[in-house]
Amino acid sequence: MLSPSSVGFKEWAYVCDSLVQGVQSLILRKGGIHEGRGGFEWKHRQFFLFPTWFHTQSERLTWSPDGAGSFPPEEERTSVDVDGFATLEQVWKVTDWAQMEAIAPLHIWKEEIVKERFIYDEESCLHVALVRAYKLPKRWSFPYSKSYGGCRSWVNLPEEGLALADQATPAIGNAEWEDIAAKLRSVLGV
Repeated sequence: MLSPSSVGFKEWAYVCDSLVQGVQSLILRKGGIHEGRGGFEWKHRQFFLFPTWFHTQSERLTWSPDGAGSFPPEEERTSVDVDGFATLEQVWKVTDWAQMEAIAPLHIWKEEIVKERFIYDEESCLHVALVRAYKLPKRWSFPYSKSYGGCRSWVNLPEEGLALADQATPAIGNAEWEDIAAKLRSVLGV
């Protein structure tokens, strides 16, 4: 069993797609406004990829899924469609901009967006997470709840998704994933 709980990690929809489609295997995170006093933390080792609708995300990324459309405003959302699950493999708190530049080929965020997040507040840094993404055997759809809103990273999801996580398949093969992990570790350390 991959997931001990039904928790979702909120991320741009195109980033979730890139993980499930094997385009990338890392997540960059500064944290949401409502993360609490300590700021953002990787609180869970396994999580569903909860897509958020941010209408200009395609302008901020170097990749978008085939047939990608536009998103209505988040406040008009009535359902959630989850296609993937991920396991957290390793995390770095990166404070050296040169390291962020070195890992640019491994992710889909445009440089100006990464830099904006990196220098967002008095502590110039980003959390870089190496994840192993899995594709669910079928799309998991459920009603949107206002409790999913707001600028926070983690949300509790309905329990019925757990059975789908058990049947998920890796987004990319072991050898390809190990190669990406080795490249990231060579820049950020083991």
